[in-house]
Amino acid sequence: MTDDSRELGVEFGDLGDDLEDVEYPISQDDLLDEHGDREIDFGEETMNLEELIGPLNEDEYASYDEVQQAIMNMVGDEAIGRKNYSDRTPPAIGEDRQDEGAPDQEGQREQESF
Repeated sequence: MTDDSRELGVEFGDLGDDLEDVEYPISQDDLLDEHGDREIDFGEETMNLEELIGPLNEDEYASYDEVQQAIMNMVGDEAIGRKNYSDRTPPAIGEDRQDEGAPDQEGQREQESF
């Protein structure tokens, strides 16, 4: 596994190298026949390539960059870890930042309506 197999919270592992070596353009069907069962880790989840990009129903991918972008689009915010977390300075006066654990985030209690 290469040191650069992690991209924006997504761990491609050896699959990243293998996808770079694919002869492009390649149809989605051929790509998934060859690599569809390979796993990709993101956040605390793991999915295989077919589960991630299969629903896109693309005809073909022209390059590794297109496959990588399709994966990143389908992963969503599960890969970012703690939402709205920042170890940087607190918000400046007048800056509106959503706090970590704000509504609609996992782990947050739902408030009852009155």
